[in-house]
Amino acid sequence: MIDLYASKIRSLTVRDRLRILERTGGADFSSNDYLALSNSKALADLVVQGLEQGVPVGASGSRLLRGHHEEHELLEEEAARFFGAARMLYFGSGYAANLAVLSTLPQAGDLILHDALVHASAHDGMRASRAEIRSVAHNDADAFEAAIKQWRFAGHAGRPWLVVESLYSMDGDCAPLEALVDIADRYQAFLIVDEAHATGVYGSEGRGLASAWEGRENIITIHTCGKALGSLGALVGAHSVLCEYLINRARPFIYATAPPPIQAYTVRHALRLIREEPQRRLKLLEQVTATHSLFRQKFGHSPSETQILPVMIGDDRRAVELSRQLVEAGFDIRAIRPPTVPARTARLRITLTLNVDAKTTGDMLSCLADLLEKAI
Repeated sequence: MIDLYASKIRSLTVRDRLRILERTGGADFSSNDYLALSNSKALADLVVQGLEQGVPVGASGSRLLRGHHEEHELLEEEAARFFGAARMLYFGSGYAANLAVLSTLPQAGDLILHDALVHASAHDGMRASRAEIRSVAHNDADAFEAAIKQWRFAGHAGRPWLVVESLYSMDGDCAPLEALVDIADRYQAFLIVDEAHATGVYGSEGRGLASAWEGRENIITIHTCGKALGSLGALVGAHSVLCEYLINRARPFIYATAPPPIQAYTVRHALRLIREEPQRRLKLLEQVTATHSLFRQKFGHSPSETQILPVMIGDDRRAVELSRQLVEAGFDIRAIRPPTVPARTARLRITLTLNVDAKTTGDMLSCLADLLEKAI
């Protein structure tokens, strides 16, 4: 009965595509814990206070049954004020949030246009939608506009939905949001922006790269809480009518056990920390600038301008071997291979966090330079 699956696993192994679970070790150059909040004493102490105050560790049911708690409301209200959204809904994960928004809000007869490199969770959400789906070239605002014009010319009268990430998790580059907002306005479209890797890091006080437009009727944002906020879940910011619609129609919201109240409490206090301790974000941004400068000195170029640095390798096996050598040297850097990234673009994904100091970062880049030179 299981021969088929064993065969598929063997095929993954032969192609160097087999995924395995590994314990963490070495200097952190692979996590998304950008502000080092996940293991911070400051956030841990606040969580202990919440537990001592009796905040429940479990929700016991969905939000529409007995799982709804005051802490969910407090988080959503405080987050809406912080990000500037009309209203926010808290989901148990970024995956669930993307699945809910994209499977629920676009309607039959609508058109979803997504950047070619959007996250897998967005793809799963779109596939569950009844709308037509088209991919457009990465970070090409003109391609979005051309696709809308072509669709309208063919006689379609539905609503266009533009789907992008503000900061792409595997490439470290940013979407042309200003141009996309303009297109959304001119063509009566909705723009969905996944802020997962920008939340807490970019924008005024860490409000994200779309913060200038958050709160507008045709802008929907998704702020993941498990990266720079060091916790878990995701906040969807949208017009209050759209949030009410999600509460009533989004299956990932209706049929999932609510996030634990203590988790909502944790996210709420993480938001307060990034607002009250701006030095965390500023220190990270200084580290990003310094690291890119050093990268250019050693390699003649920099792969991005953000805290995500993709080192393109191309060949799957070579990427895996370089990762293994870096891990053995004490630097936790993972190889990212297809299908997570396009074919022939296997890479080392380096992330910068406050978990690692400048000296360790410099040592890592020296080690990487040596390994790449030997591999030539």
